[in-house]
Amino acid sequence: MDSNKRNITIALMVAMFMGAIEGTVVTTAIPTIVKDLSGFGLISWVFSAYFLTSSVSTPIYGKLADVFGRKNVLFIGIGIFLVGSCLCGLSQNMHQLIAFRALQGLGAGSIFTVTYTIVGDIFTLADRAKVQGWLNAVWGIASVIGPFVGGFLIDVLSWHWVFFINVPFGILCIILLQKYFQEEGEKKRPSIDYAGILVLSVAIITLLLGVPSGGKQALLSLAFMCILLLIFYYIEKNAREPVIPFAILTRNNTVINLISFLAAAVLIGADVYMPVYIQNILSYSPTISGLAMAPMSVSWLLSAFILARAIPEYGERTVTGAAMLVLLLGTLPLLLLGIKSPLIIVIISTFIMGFGFGGCFTTMTIAIQASVDYNQRGAVTGLNSLVRSLGQTIAIGIFGGVFNRNIVNYFVSQGITGVDPNTLYSLPAGLKISLQNVAIAVNSALHIIFKLFIIITLVCLLLSILLPSNLKEKDSDQGKANKL
Repeated sequence: MDSNKRNITIALMVAMFMGAIEGTVVTTAIPTIVKDLSGFGLISWVFSAYFLTSSVSTPIYGKLADVFGRKNVLFIGIGIFLVGSCLCGLSQNMHQLIAFRALQGLGAGSIFTVTYTIVGDIFTLADRAKVQGWLNAVWGIASVIGPFVGGFLIDVLSWHWVFFINVPFGILCIILLQKYFQEEGEKKRPSIDYAGILVLSVAIITLLLGVPSGGKQALLSLAFMCILLLIFYYIEKNAREPVIPFAILTRNNTVINLISFLAAAVLIGADVYMPVYIQNILSYSPTISGLAMAPMSVSWLLSAFILARAIPEYGERTVTGAAMLVLLLGTLPLLLLGIKSPLIIVIISTFIMGFGFGGCFTTMTIAIQASVDYNQRGAVTGLNSLVRSLGQTIAIGIFGGVFNRNIVNYFVSQGITGVDPNTLYSLPAGLKISLQNVAIAVNSALHIIFKLFIIITLVCLLLSILLPSNLKEKDSDQGKANKL
């Protein structure tokens, strides 16, 4: 990799780190923020607003990058993100903070989509695997050090600097890309599909807000979303520059997106419920919990070096199948976890799972980008990013329902009724339940979640058989990579 591409890679990693850490660094600062702004009841919206707008905007930015160029759209996204960050730091109440977090997430959507698109444009297949592996590893690193950075900034400065700290990183990224990234892609005559953008956005928002609620509201949200998607279909058929061109919805890309959707479900499940086991069952601190999950990020990064050689040699079918098999091997030990299991089992399991996730997501991104030409690469990357977000959102709602229901079922099987999972550690005085019994109930419910991980991974393994091996035949493809 020459120095020019190395500097572009650094810029993309800085941008990705800036967007990724903002989702975690606030977790440490939020108790101080809500105390200062008097908004304890609105905590969840500080996070939901950010993730909602970033998810909704990913396919839109992908299409805009195809029309107006990668650099321009990424610069706009970073600019929106930095403005949102500064306004968050200047917020005087919780409602302002939530609104500015939504603006911040709107900028982050560009970062999450266009960075991967640029990698697909300028790097060879082997280098693509390494660079995308590094970008994915940035997410893991951000999730580990985010809480520590947040705590440090609060102790030394104030919670406002949790947001202000983004400014120098954003400026550095813009300077590096402006100097070293010379874009040569053909620009199209602007034709923005406003109707498609509006209907798709409303459909996604309906799904993201409705499904996690569960029950009738989730069913109504799904029904309304299906109606909106039908309207979206007819709009896109007649659009000059559709947000999601139907040409990218091939059989192979559908399989890739389906695997990405399911694998993202397992990933969010591991990110949420493994710490529950470590903290609530084994009684370790949040710091130890974060460190125990760190091996997943390490192995994710290591897998990138293996994929750099494996993808051109074996193709996406073999590599994805191998990744799913590794992920399956990583999830199987979870069934052995009890209320007194050694922490080393969790560490080994997360390390193995990291290899599987790294192999899957990196290969899927490369495969779906290689399936289209330059002028559709942004759209296909944005759609794949959206599919992952939807997989995480829908899965966490389903996992939460299954988890809570099985806690209740456990106590019912013991002849105990009236248990509310939301108040499990502050039960009413009338319910005489020991902490050990609570731990057994939670562990029992977690085992159901772990079994779902295994089932979903098996489905992904079977789906990988349907993939072609096109990347095996494209190891000499230089494409746009030689333009720099």
